Amino acid sequence: MNNSLLPHAPSMDEPLEMLEACHDRIEAQLKTLERLVPHLAAHGNDGQAQQAALAILRYFDRAGPNHHEDEEKDLFPTLRQRVSADDSEATQSLIDELLRDHAQMALALAAVRQQLHPLANGQPDGTLDAASVQRLATLYRQHIDKENQRLLPLARRTLSAADIATLSQHMTARRRQPD
Repeated sequence: MNNSLLPHAPSMDEPLEMLEACHDRIEAQLKTLERLVPHLAAHGNDGQAQQAALAILRYFDRAGPNHHEDEEKDLFPTLRQRVSADDSEATQSLIDELLRDHAQMALALAAVRQQLHPLANGQPDGTLDAASVQRLATLYRQHIDKENQRLLPLARRTLSAADIATLSQHMTARRRQPD
């Protein structure tokens, strides 16, 4: 962690910090999504609503998949290999739980995404179901809490400098791929 008074934006050389910073960006998108529900009720699908819907879609269509791939293709398998015998069962269980979370979040996001597309495209009668938004936000927040409180501290204790460098390389390459 950085003890500076100035904000620190992690680089790709700090992959665990990048994953944690991504959680903050997800939270920002969730808050926008939650604010969009009452905004639509009060103002309809105006320009602000369209911009918000488009920004949320853009984030979850681009950054979101990269984040999950970082974990599923790189971090989780590496942790499974590196944990000690004493931590193995708990780590396997945690990773399995996080993978189930990813599947649930994908379903919840698909439901919200269907509602966001008409809004982003300017359809005047577009709506956003508050229950769907709340389900998505709850799933993501619970998941992020597990990762921040359990997964990332485990990774920081367990992964070697070489593991971190490999994770960094893979994350960088993933983001350099064309959309």
